[in-house]
Order: sequence, then structure tokens, then C-alpha cells
Amino acid sequence: MINLYQFKPAFGLPNASPFCMKVETYLRMAGLPYECVNGADVRKAPKGKLPYIEDAGQRIGDSGFIIDYLVQTYGDKLDEYLSENQRAQALAIRRMIEENLYWAAIYTRWIEDAGFALTREAFFDDMPPLLKQLVPHLARRALRREMMGHGMGRHSRDEIYAIGCRDITALSRLLGGQRYFMGEQPSSLDAITYAFIANLLWVPVLSPLLDEAKKHPNLEAYCQRMKTRYFATATI
Repeated sequence: MINLYQFKPAFGLPNASPFCMKVETYLRMAGLPYECVNGADVRKAPKGKLPYIEDAGQRIGDSGFIIDYLVQTYGDKLDEYLSENQRAQALAIRRMIEENLYWAAIYTRWIEDAGFALTREAFFDDMPPLLKQLVPHLARRALRREMMGHGMGRHSRDEIYAIGCRDITALSRLLGGQRYFMGEQPSSLDAITYAFIANLLWVPVLSPLLDEAKKHPNLEAYCQRMKTRYFATATI
């Protein structure tokens, strides 16, 4: 049995962390048996971040490396039909989401005061009172530094949202009228796109990113399709 260590579910989503939700979505798509350990201690994670998994005595951190491990160990159950060109396209889309759009979303949740109030409650509400007051602000400060190092944090608010909105528009156009991002059959890319788009559309953090996502009905329909197919018995 694969143990998935992650944050607790929040906002009505399987997980408020798109990276945790990505791994759980992949496990469901691939039909692999697993158990969630929600509210895991990030200090025990092999890379100091959630999610991580334990399987057959091994601990693997980082959502991308986790999926690589699952493919190598249990077979490529989702992407074997993809051509080399399609695999390259999927990688480019993944990079846009995880290395660019993600940081615009971080701004809405951690830097904007209204978003931070909701994020603090979702991730830290179960902590003892003293830690509950201290840890969220330390995490917020660390993310500010990471955003500066990445480069996104050096832009103005309007510039950050313009960047993120362009990515959302691009995702809508890439999806078009297809059922899934690589065509009519789901692939591992959909574990990523679903986790991130649902975390924009279905989280009550008001921002220009949410406004932009709502302009594209195909993104909402896509998330509903993924939810119905893979999370019919989950909280969302």
C-alpha cells in the first residue's frame, strides 16, 4: 500500500495544495492503491515539503519525482499512447503551470491579505494557539523570499496578474473542445492541470486569476469531468 503524506483537505478540495492534489489524482487515475496521511509533518518530508510518499520501504519527495517513481515501479499506465511530440508538449504545459502560473497563484493566497486570511485558516487552523500565530507569518515571509528569488515577486501586482491571466487563457485554448488536455483520452498531464485549475476555480480566494478562469467555460467543464470520473466519492 502506498502512503501519501500531504496537507489536510481544505476549501472542499481533496487538497488545497495543487502538488498534493496532483499526486492523489495521479494515483486514482492510475488505479494504484493508496492511503492518505493528512496533516503530515512537513519536517519529516525527505525534501522538506509536502507531498511525499512511502512505498516498499522507500520515501520519495517532490510530486514530479513521485510520479516518475510510480511510472518506473508500476508501469506507465496513462501515457503509453502518447507520441514523443505529445510528451514534449505535455512537459511544456507542465512547466508553464508549475513554474509560472503557480507563483501567480501563490501571490493570491499568501501575499494578498484577503487570500492570506483564508490560507492561514486552511493550513494552520489546527495548530496550538502560539504556533498558529507564529508559523503562518514565518511561512508567508519565506514565500515572499522565494517569489523574489524566482523573479515573480519583483513584479507589480498588476504585472503578476497579467502574467497569470495569460497562462490561464493559454490553458483554455490548449484544451479547446477536447475532453482532456492531450485529446480524448486522459494522460498524466491531466493530474497536473486538474489539480491546478480546480485550485483556481473552486477556492474562495477572489482575484483576477479567478475572474479570468471563469471566463473560460471549457475549464469549468473540464474540472467537472475530472471530478466525476476520478473523485465521485471524494469531497469535491
